Amino acid sequence: MKREDKIYIAGHRGMVGSAIKRQLEESGYSNLIYKTSAELDLRNQGAVADFFEKEKPDYVFLAAAKVGGILANNTYKAEFLYDNLMIQNNVIHQAYRQNVKKLLFLGSSCIYPKLAPQPMREDALLTGLLEPTNEPYAIAKIAGIKMCDAYRAQYGCNFISAMPTNLYGPNDNYDLYNSHVLPAMLRKFHEAKENNAPVVEVWGTGAPLREFLHVDDLAEACMFLMESYNDPGHINVGSGSEISIKELAILIKEITGYDGEIKWDTTKPDGTPRKLMDNTKINNLGWQPKISLRDGVQKVYTEKFAAVI
Repeated sequence: MKREDKIYIAGHRGMVGSAIKRQLEESGYSNLIYKTSAELDLRNQGAVADFFEKEKPDYVFLAAAKVGGILANNTYKAEFLYDNLMIQNNVIHQAYRQNVKKLLFLGSSCIYPKLAPQPMREDALLTGLLEPTNEPYAIAKIAGIKMCDAYRAQYGCNFISAMPTNLYGPNDNYDLYNSHVLPAMLRKFHEAKENNAPVVEVWGTGAPLREFLHVDDLAEACMFLMESYNDPGHINVGSGSEISIKELAILIKEITGYDGEIKWDTTKPDGTPRKLMDNTKINNLGWQPKISLRDGVQKVYTEKFAAVI
């Protein structure tokens, strides 16, 4: 990418899109275009076609998506499937029609089978059943990967796909019902400390293992892939380390300064037992994350969290 190239960031106000926008601006890219969902409904085929016809971007970062945790995925199955399919179908197709030089499609580690061998390699895709609690979202993201590959094979489009692990950072969603585990815990423990609550209740058994990556590390990886990766198939982007949900709760308890008790609600689902990405592919290309989990969560809490809620 040249500094003067026109770059479209789909989903620029979300956690991932805003991180990519910051990374681009810090790297000297100024010809950036973006629209809020109120200004441009990416589910609307005609509106997306008109936007691409008018703007004709050179590069596209496709970070727009309907996202959420276990409860949101279970509650809004139809929206998670329909909205995400429509968003990516419209953007990818119009990127092809307007001769975009390169597009980066962002997915999620939930594309892998529930019981995929750990750590999860890229070739584990479609080798088993998905985790039921986020199946609609995963199916949409798998379709996005295959769409990028199909347009590459049929039309020669340089469309690539990156699958991040669990993310956290600035502009995360802290809604207790629709957010992911780390931001939900941060809010729960923060409010418990503020209210002197004796107990914080956390879903599940605490046994599942999860990998987390700061969104600023992901944004740097996205820039790296735009410059360095031009192959079919998706590529994993993760931290390479994992932590149990129980250990995460203890870490967040320490960082927030909460001194009460943690209670586990074992009537609630755990989700996938383990989700660790195999990051060999991107590591071999020369990319490594820089932000440790403790440092990243501490930074989020001290600099952003109180203002968010």
